[in-house]
Amino acid sequence: MPEAIEIQLKKGALELCVLALLSQHDSYAYEIASRLADAIGMGEGTIYPLMRRLQTDGLVETYLEESPSGPSRKYYRLTEAGKRSLSSQKASWRSFSGAVEDILGETQ
Repeated sequence: MPEAIEIQLKKGALELCVLALLSQHDSYAYEIASRLADAIGMGEGTIYPLMRRLQTDGLVETYLEESPSGPSRKYYRLTEAGKRSLSSQKASWRSFSGAVEDILGETQ
């Protein structure tokens, strides 16, 4: 797959993946970035601007929690608006990916 297409596909799914991870448990940005790097090869540099945007959009909120190994960490958690957005995005993703799978199945 050409690299530009792969990057665009990943960027398109990134917000959905972050919201899904936060629906499992509150987390800090580096932990989210590490999970995404392992799972889909997304670079760490893309997560911080996204986290700021999600906070600005009211989909996540932050709180500080003391860390046993250094300074306090900023944790992110979903807001009610974030939970609704995740639900909506999951439905859209399933519909879209199902349609793509149907088309791909027809071309075999």
